[in-house]
Amino acid sequence: QVQLVESGGGLVQAGGSLRLSCAASGSIRSINAVGWYRQAPGKQRELVASITTGGRTNYADSVKGRFTISRDNAKNTVALQMNSLKPEDTGVYYCYSLQLTISWGQGTQVTVSS
Repeated sequence: QVQLVESGGGLVQAGGSLRLSCAASGSIRSINAVGWYRQAPGKQRELVASITTGGRTNYADSVKGRFTISRDNAKNTVALQMNSLKPEDTGVYYCYSLQLTISWGQGTQVTVSS
């Protein structure tokens, strides 16, 4: 299993942008799926976006057209570009990788003020 470390969270006004980055301790080249979940206060963790080794992406309906996920297998990083942020995007964002088992990062806080 790789260790995952997120960065890039913070406080932003509605309509603003943030870019989250996830650095893996080892190669992600062969990891089938990597991506991001988020958890808002009092809510269950939900999938935000994922990307496969083949570059196929999947997004939650609530972020389609606003968020873009990418992976750099050479740098072992996964990024989430978040534009047109809304207060309902507030939460802790977790990077994950899924091969035989799932690995999680420690999470990074994103707060969007209205």
